[in-house]
Amino acid sequence: MTTGIVVLAVAVVLALGFGLWRAANDGRFTGTHRVRGVSDADAGPGPASVLAGTAYDGELGERATLLQFSSAFCAPCRATRRVLEDVARIVPGVQHVEVDAEHHLDLVRRLGIVRTPTTLVLDPDGREVSRASGAPTKQAVIASLDPLA
Repeated sequence: MTTGIVVLAVAVVLALGFGLWRAANDGRFTGTHRVRGVSDADAGPGPASVLAGTAYDGELGERATLLQFSSAFCAPCRATRRVLEDVARIVPGVQHVEVDAEHHLDLVRRLGIVRTPTTLVLDPDGREVSRASGAPTKQAVIASLDPLA
């Protein structure tokens, strides 16, 4: 009986710890991810556009591109879409591009996308500046665009 209570207590503490960690990190913009298959020698002075060779290559914004990876049955993806569309409408030169992760698995693997929604902030040349896993707030998205001013 005592062993069962200890196991239950440990499971509850671990679940609570994971939930708190996830809540604190969900939707926060962090550093970038190294794109697979692109070496610094191939890219020239900086890494190549993450959208090079894809159907989305011509959709880069003048100032920045908010690249959202989503899936069909993802409720936070719809909220993220609304936030990113609002930011793209408010901030001049910012373009929002949404990619269905299920239909573009090669791009998902190359960019290291592990969950939806994931938002990448791209500079005018299509290089990744920052990324967020989870649903970001409008303030966080606007703040992530500051380095591109």
